[in-house]
Amino acid sequence: MTKIENINRAEALRYMGYKKGMEISGMGPLIDKCEEELINTIIPRYCFRIFEIEPYHRFVRLINCSLELKGKDISAHLKDCGKAIVLAATLSSHTDKLINKYKISDMTSAFILDCLASAAIEQICDIAEKEILASVGTDNATWRFSPGYGDLPIEQQRDIINCLNAEKLIGLTVTDSNILIPRKSVTAVIGVSEKEIPKGKKGCSICSMSDTCQYRKRGEHCGA
Repeated sequence: MTKIENINRAEALRYMGYKKGMEISGMGPLIDKCEEELINTIIPRYCFRIFEIEPYHRFVRLINCSLELKGKDISAHLKDCGKAIVLAATLSSHTDKLINKYKISDMTSAFILDCLASAAIEQICDIAEKEILASVGTDNATWRFSPGYGDLPIEQQRDIINCLNAEKLIGLTVTDSNILIPRKSVTAVIGVSEKEIPKGKKGCSICSMSDTCQYRKRGEHCGA
């Protein structure tokens, strides 16, 4: 896939802790510099598979695959769907190396790069989702649901990576503590239906990070 030409500045600033309308004062040039370097560094890649599915009360069975998605929340999320897109995307290990390089000598730039990269991986997922749905020929899809959200176990990161052969295809692995490597990566499930899907509510109430979320502590939300 082609690289993005710019990074969603509003999202990146939100990751940095700036509220809407807040002045960034003299930080603009440094953010511009970091954005340019990051765009020239990332090598965005993604892989996916589409499965017919059978949603049950506490899990979703993927037909012709050994993977079962566990939890009432993912089952409810996919209840109106006949198929599911299983997706993995990454900005590549070069992004991690760039951020780590700056952590040694310039923590401010490292922090800005990290926030820009968080915004960038979401843009890559948006692009991937749009391309996949265009190939399927439908707009009737749910929003992306990732392991760790609701009661879908974070441990299923590894199941998704194995299901997609993502290590071989895009170099994506997972640690014993269920952290994706490269760090700026995402795994997700998107439901697909032949009919219009009612848009389910996203929010803090079903997020596994709700008790420790820094956005909630500031009275904000992550956009989910």
